[in-house]
Amino acid sequence: MPAFKSDFLRVMSERGFIHQISDETGLDQLFAKETVTAYVGYDATATSLHIGNLISATMLYWMQETGHRPIALMGGGTSMIGDPSFRDDQRSLLTPEAIATNIEGIKRIFGRILRFGDTGNDAIMVNNADWLMKLNYVEFLRDVGRHFSVNRMLTFDSVKLRLDREQSLSFLEFNYMILQGYDFVELSRRHDCRLQMGGSDQWGNIINGVDLGHRMGTPQLYALTTPLLTTSSGAKMGKSAKGAVWLNGDLFSPYDFWQYWRNTEDADVERFLKIFTRLPLSEIAKLAALGGSEINEAKKVLATETTAIVHGREAAQAAEETARKTFEEGVTAETLPTVEVDSAALEAGIGILSLLVTAGLAASNGEARRHIQGGAVRVNDQPVSDDRRMVTPQDLSPENVAKLSLGKKKHVLMRPV
Repeated sequence: MPAFKSDFLRVMSERGFIHQISDETGLDQLFAKETVTAYVGYDATATSLHIGNLISATMLYWMQETGHRPIALMGGGTSMIGDPSFRDDQRSLLTPEAIATNIEGIKRIFGRILRFGDTGNDAIMVNNADWLMKLNYVEFLRDVGRHFSVNRMLTFDSVKLRLDREQSLSFLEFNYMILQGYDFVELSRRHDCRLQMGGSDQWGNIINGVDLGHRMGTPQLYALTTPLLTTSSGAKMGKSAKGAVWLNGDLFSPYDFWQYWRNTEDADVERFLKIFTRLPLSEIAKLAALGGSEINEAKKVLATETTAIVHGREAAQAAEETARKTFEEGVTAETLPTVEVDSAALEAGIGILSLLVTAGLAASNGEARRHIQGGAVRVNDQPVSDDRRMVTPQDLSPENVAKLSLGKKKHVLMRPV
């Protein structure tokens, strides 16, 4: 990676954000001489973003920190179609009402990450429904569609993979990359936006926008993508025993979020500290140098700093304290994640296997059985050796809860309702 002159690209390079840039020298010179506006697009396919989106949102944060202007683009229009990139089938079509609800949920996270306003390098939030929903189809085909080569679009990995597998790609989905390219042109015209950023899977779509801008007379546009983030063991990031790691606390609690980062593999600590926290690189280097069991202290810092960005400092410190009490003092903390069970079912007795699945500590009865056979399961800190064990009201504490544990790090409170 070259030595960049601009603060923003230097930060991106030092912290490991850069995978591809369409014109490194040109973009570096642009950032060095003027305030640059850049955007990342977020389709509203759920009520929350997930940790994969946190990478690009953090890029927007560093844009603002280095004196430039970020745009968070809500895909109110493109969400009506859905991005087909690297999917095996077509997404379920969302109603306008569902998209509006999802956008409201997504907005919540950006209030913690960016500073919004209408002066200087304040961030702005834009919805592409503002222009996409007003397009006249025939005019759009004549003015924009004529600039796209179907032959070239068929060579993009995201499309080619689907066709190679002989899986259907609808005409509706094929239009997605045209609309995304047009977004870039509109943002250039409306907000003098010069750069689109995103994950490496978006490279083809972003380059389409760069080329379209050139053909439609915008100033030079640029593309920057991040690497696909995987753990050192090769697993794709963002999955837990409970499913996707969402950024909104109502879908994935601050405590679970803290625990996700606390469970980071040793080899990933330094890389994740650089990407997901705002700590100075000198401090990260000191944490990364910790060896043996001391690396766990660096993991706690990673967990607390990342949780503070997403959920606020108070929630992060509460999660850290809950973990400390649970793991270091053996206390059943009321702030642990909770699973509710039917009181009548508990009276009759609930099998430990199904209870572990319900609590999100195992994906199936078979996996739960293997955990028990491996000695990893405890109820109220007491080992479980019988996979036919029934959990009953006699297992409840004076606080009317029972603590289910998998290993030393995963704990859930069971509460009858």
